[in-house]
Amino acid sequence: MPPTPAQAPDGVRLRPMAEADLDAAHALSSGLRWPHRRADWETAWRTGEGLVAERDGELVGTAVRFRHGPAHATLGLVIVTPALQGRRIGHRLMVGLLDGLGDATVLLHATTEGRGLYERLGFRATGEMRQHQGTAQPVPPVALPDGWRLRPAGAADADALAELDAAGRGMPRAGLVRALAEIAESTVMLDHDGSAKGYAMLRRFGRGHVLGPVAAPDAESARALISHLAGLNAGRYTRVDVDAAIGLSPWLESIGLPRVDVATTMVRGTLPVPPPGAVRTVSPATQAMG
Repeated sequence: MPPTPAQAPDGVRLRPMAEADLDAAHALSSGLRWPHRRADWETAWRTGEGLVAERDGELVGTAVRFRHGPAHATLGLVIVTPALQGRRIGHRLMVGLLDGLGDATVLLHATTEGRGLYERLGFRATGEMRQHQGTAQPVPPVALPDGWRLRPAGAADADALAELDAAGRGMPRAGLVRALAEIAESTVMLDHDGSAKGYAMLRRFGRGHVLGPVAAPDAESARALISHLAGLNAGRYTRVDVDAAIGLSPWLESIGLPRVDVATTMVRGTLPVPPPGAVRTVSPATQAMG
C-alpha cells in the first residue's frame, strides 16, 4: 500500500483508502460530474491501491495506483474537492502514490488541468486519448480477410488474454485482465488461423457501458472488434476511449459515438513501442487503469 504521510500544517492528512471511503469517493467524483458509479469505485479499490486526503474527518481528495509487477504501474482517479484546489493536495497525493515505485515505468492519462502537475513530477506526453460516447447505433460487421475471425472468449483464453494485453500495453497485467474479464458482459477474441491476435471487452461503467480494453494489430481489426461489441450494445449508452494515433475517431463519430473529451497520455519511464503488425492497445480499460 502507499505510505501514510503525517498530517500537514493545513490539517490535511493522507491515509490508505478503505472500503468505507467508497461512498465519499463516489460523492466527490459525482460532484465534479465524473461518470463513475460506486461500483466502478469498488472495482478500482479492489484492483488498485488508493490514497485519500482527509481534513476534519471529511474526505477531500483521492488517488489510486494500479501496480503491475515490480516494474510497472498506472495512476488515476486523482481528485481534489474544488473548495481546496490550489493548495497542493493533488501534488501530495501524487507524491504518495509514486513513493515506493522506484524506477518503475508509470502511465497515466492527464486532464488539461493536471498536465502541469504531472510534468513537474517527471512525466512526459506521449500521445492523446480521445473519449467517445453516446447511444450506439446498429453497426454492420466489418469483413475480415480469409483466415481471420471473431469468436467469444472462454475460460481457456485466460492466458491468451493476459499475453495479448501485456504485449499491447507493454505491462504484465494478468491480475487486472482477469478481474475485468470476470465482470465483463462480453469478451470477444480476434483469431488468425487458430491463433489469438486481439481482444475486446464490454462491461458496465459510468452512465452505461464501456468498450475496453481493446487490443488489436491494426485499425481494421480494431474496427471489427469494436463494431461487434458496439452492435451488441446498440441502443444503449456506450463509451470508448481510443488512442488518437489509430485514427478511429471519424468512424466512431459515424456510428453514434461523438468525441466529447481528450486526455494526454503521459509516461514516467519508457514503454516499448509495438512494431507494425504487432498487437497494441487501442482502448484502455479506463483512463485511470490504462
